[in-house]
Amino acid sequence: MDIGIERGWLPDFLLTNGEIKSGTAFFVDESGIITRFSQAPADLAGAQRLKGRAVLPGLVNVHSHTFQRVIRGRTEWRNHGQRDTFWTWREKMYDAATRLTPEQIYQTAKAAFLEMLLSGITTVGEFHYLHNQADGKRYSDPNLIGKLVVQAAREIGLRIVLLRTAYLRAGYEKPPNPGQTRFITHDAGTFISDTEELSSWVKKFRFSGEAEVGVAPHSVRAVNREYLLEIADYARQQELCLHMHVSEQPGENEACVQEFGVSPVTWLEGMGLLGPRFTAVHAIHITETEAGFLADSGSSICACPTSERNLADGAVRADWLLARGANICLGSDSQIQIDLLEDARLLEYHLRMQQLERVVLDPAAPGRERLSHALYETASKSGAKSLRQNVGELAVGKPADFVGIDLDDLSVAGASPETSLANVVFSLERTAIKEVYVAGRCVVADGRHALQGNITVEFKGVQKELWGE
Repeated sequence: MDIGIERGWLPDFLLTNGEIKSGTAFFVDESGIITRFSQAPADLAGAQRLKGRAVLPGLVNVHSHTFQRVIRGRTEWRNHGQRDTFWTWREKMYDAATRLTPEQIYQTAKAAFLEMLLSGITTVGEFHYLHNQADGKRYSDPNLIGKLVVQAAREIGLRIVLLRTAYLRAGYEKPPNPGQTRFITHDAGTFISDTEELSSWVKKFRFSGEAEVGVAPHSVRAVNREYLLEIADYARQQELCLHMHVSEQPGENEACVQEFGVSPVTWLEGMGLLGPRFTAVHAIHITETEAGFLADSGSSICACPTSERNLADGAVRADWLLARGANICLGSDSQIQIDLLEDARLLEYHLRMQQLERVVLDPAAPGRERLSHALYETASKSGAKSLRQNVGELAVGKPADFVGIDLDDLSVAGASPETSLANVVFSLERTAIKEVYVAGRCVVADGRHALQGNITVEFKGVQKELWGE
């Protein structure tokens, strides 16, 4: 309810400043920025009571390819008995990428973004590389699809950083791949001018804080040295975040060694491209020394454990990285499942399976829920750092992006203040997510979005058009 120009909420539990608090209300100004926390009786009486709720910071999905939502469940069999790998999956993904229309991409983005909101995600980094027409020709507006994706996020109510992706080649000394025709921009100058146009469009419509632009050279295999350096220099001048697929597969490392004599992280470190604006997506097949390069440079590492296990990529060495103080964040990647808390727990579970030991990532800090706090931050605060966004935690001066958890949902029922976050991180089901707020505005109420019915119908239509089923 209104308190002067403020609005306030009083949940049962509130996660702020690394602590679960009870009997604490928080307030926002008319722009949705948190102004204060209070335990004063008058403030508690004036705040909107969120009975039976735990309020936690909204989640930050650092790495997403929304168009890949259309192939969910459609790649889970082998072709003619052949061995199935990431590389064979990629050809199936290319088939869909070359057939989607701009309108279908827009409708698919809305469906994926809606699913994100319903899972507690309030900010997304969209690694966007469908730039061209299916035959590789440019649209009259080279940012047509990028703008549609941004509009989809705004329509849903999700914050977005569109990571405009640079793609030049199929790989070192490889012939062009017909499946990549929609990705290619043949020179860095054109890529930069297209990115500038998109940035101007975002600023023109005053999307700042709701939509922003970053850059993403796709991978070492997809750009050559000169192309990469020109884009990295542009990102540095404009102070944009720079994301890149790094060491997702052993084959990627082998190609980099063939071209440059070293593996990707070592090469990027030698080129001076690592740093606080840089995010290495996946970074699975790295050495312990390379984990040190990433951590010491202040780079972020975006793990996508649900997608990575589906694609048989491998498991990120979160133990090496966190031991060196690295910033690990999370992404939904291929959209096989959109659940960042599942990704957070998998950081730990994958290592338990490998090392036959529990609580592997427990940080050296006091408190029973320190592992749960650390894992929740990979899904929230750490993602905000990667995307250079002022979100990911509930604190004065931050937007009120938050999630309301039903403490009577069976997946977390019986949780005490001391165990509530462990219940959320390790056991929460989506049925417990009842409210989602972005900048103090409710976008999900009682577990539903106002546009949910229409978007579901539209997306089912896309699937029928695409697959004829």
